[in-house]
Amino acid sequence: MSQKLQRLWATKNKNDEWWSSFVTSPLAIAGNFVVVDWKWLTPNLLTLFSFMTAIAATVLIVIGGQIEFFVAAVLIHVSHVMDCMDGQMARYRKIASRWGGFFDKMTDQVQVSLWFGAIGYAGFVQTGSIAPILLAFTGVAFYSLRGYIKYATIYIEMCDDKDYIEKSAVEVSEIDNKNRDTAGLRHGLRANLCWLASQQRKLLNFDEGVFIFMLSVALVFNAITPMLCVFATSQIFYGVARSFQRGRQLHRNELRQIMTTTEK
Repeated sequence: MSQKLQRLWATKNKNDEWWSSFVTSPLAIAGNFVVVDWKWLTPNLLTLFSFMTAIAATVLIVIGGQIEFFVAAVLIHVSHVMDCMDGQMARYRKIASRWGGFFDKMTDQVQVSLWFGAIGYAGFVQTGSIAPILLAFTGVAFYSLRGYIKYATIYIEMCDDKDYIEKSAVEVSEIDNKNRDTAGLRHGLRANLCWLASQQRKLLNFDEGVFIFMLSVALVFNAITPMLCVFATSQIFYGVARSFQRGRQLHRNELRQIMTTTEK
């Protein structure tokens, strides 16, 4: 196995959902194997290309038609592959930046909203019912709530504990190192199969990578409304569950501090 491929594989995000982890991310590694040494191609430029491709897919969905839907499904996948490539390239070159991370996260959120807004409109055109639009809006709203709750929790914890980010970074690093030590290109078939089995819980993680799979299936097989029902239901569940989980976490941390103060 070439050293270049091993270095690229090490840049793979270990916390990706199942579609990204097993499909999109390996494709991104293959793409980076070809282009990662092209000096003119930067991670931020890849992010821009990914976003432009996502907009093109959105336009095709709004136009409608089976051919347009199929091409849009392909473009959505191309956009997501490039979205994986930008982070891998930045880590490979050791040039990851705060601006690059912000640009990547911002475009991710916008394109998810565009895709589901467009497919909600396409469902309305097909059925004459406003239900697809309401389902798309509900799904995007609760998906956004998941992100908001996460960062609101981080902000509140930071206000209370200035070392919170550092402590969290240590925990994440320990988890990544554990995953890296149990699977990968240097490990045998059995070790990788065991790791693969442990990752199957990601089948139920309805995040951006899973959206790519859902959107593609809906567009290719013209199953827009059923997909939007799954999308809205999953995001309501995770939005409510994450809100309860983060609220309970904050409450327990605060209660623990109160008890500690009382004991003193």
